[in-house]
Amino acid sequence: LSALETHLTDVLRKNRPVHFLPPYRPNHRHRLGTLLGLQHDRVDTYASVPLVRTVVQQRLRKTKSEVQQLDTAVDVSATMHEAAMQLAEPGRTEREIAGRLAGISEAQGRGLSFRPTCSIHGEVLHNHNYSNELSAGDLLLVDAGATSPEQYAGDITRVTPVGGSFSPGQRAVYQGVLAAQRAAIDAIAPDVPFRDIHLLAARILTEHLIEMGLMKGDADAAVAAGAHALFFPHGLGHMLGLDVHDMENLGEDIVGYASDQTRSDQFGLHTLRLARPLKPGFVVTVEPGCYFIPELIRQWRSDDRHAEFIDYEAVESFADFGGVRIEDDVLVTKEGAEILGPGIPKTIDDVESRTGTAPPSF
Repeated sequence: LSALETHLTDVLRKNRPVHFLPPYRPNHRHRLGTLLGLQHDRVDTYASVPLVRTVVQQRLRKTKSEVQQLDTAVDVSATMHEAAMQLAEPGRTEREIAGRLAGISEAQGRGLSFRPTCSIHGEVLHNHNYSNELSAGDLLLVDAGATSPEQYAGDITRVTPVGGSFSPGQRAVYQGVLAAQRAAIDAIAPDVPFRDIHLLAARILTEHLIEMGLMKGDADAAVAAGAHALFFPHGLGHMLGLDVHDMENLGEDIVGYASDQTRSDQFGLHTLRLARPLKPGFVVTVEPGCYFIPELIRQWRSDDRHAEFIDYEAVESFADFGGVRIEDDVLVTKEGAEILGPGIPKTIDDVESRTGTAPPSF
């Protein structure tokens, strides 16, 4: 480090450019500021955009060995999710199940790739509260993943009916989300913009919500207007690699958007992390969801927002529904898409058959 300090002092004295990436950790930001004579709270503004773009291009496409590491991470993640399904029975707590997930990730991998969501309130995105006891009829949403030996991340989401069976309403919503996910994965191919796949998933989900009587009108027009975002307010997925949201600290628009793409300002679509055309070697998550967020529903209804597409009276009957999200990790190939991992249960029959089957000593 002393040699680096001497070298940087000489470089700065000669007014030569210093290229560095935006630091992720506060201690790195502080150290860079000290080395370069910058205010610590302004270090990120001096990060090198050319270097960022170069690193992003290097990391977008995964090598064969990287894909193997991601596959390993998903293998352990699969064990975690199978355990969560088996443990989803009345009387258990979210915290107990989240603890089991962490234990499996430590025993079989290199720990968690991020703090899991394990909640019967799936309508609260990234909910880390873990304070609830499970009751029959709840939907348990688990978003969790393990880390591989070389620190590559798995990221999987499944939803399990507590008590063993989906209700008719739960089944209908779940089938809509599953259909949207399957259509999205089938649409993955080289050079297809991920933004287009996101909109396809939104349209499939909207068609199902129209069939359920929760939405109305023309599905394409509803998606174009952004009405579906009441139920699906986030993007379809993101890049996956050494980070769960791979390279997010390098700048989401640089990582997720091509140079000729701009981020939408429409609610829902604005949060799309990945829009760029896909290439072989990309590993992405595909995670459509359908949520009933009481406060958002009240806000939109009071504003009469998209009333031509949303039947608010019908939606009110789902106010305490929660949320459904189904997520897999997908490799883009020359031929299309390959779902990583061993195959994690996600059809209604497969999920129900595993629910609450943990032995008493598990």
